[in-house]
Amino acid sequence: MKLGYAFAVAALIIGSAVSAFACPMQHNAKQAMSCAEGTVWDGEAQACVPQQSS
Repeated sequence: MKLGYAFAVAALIIGSAVSAFACPMQHNAKQAMSCAEGTVWDGEAQACVPQQSS
């Protein structure tokens, strides 16, 4: 019975480690957003800037 618990614990530990590496934490990942009316997203500034009409 103790051997069964050891295998179960090992499986949970290995499963947690594998899932942590499979899904990297990217807090700076790109997310969808909208800018206010009259502004557009500027990739360099990483912010909404007033839209320039031509």
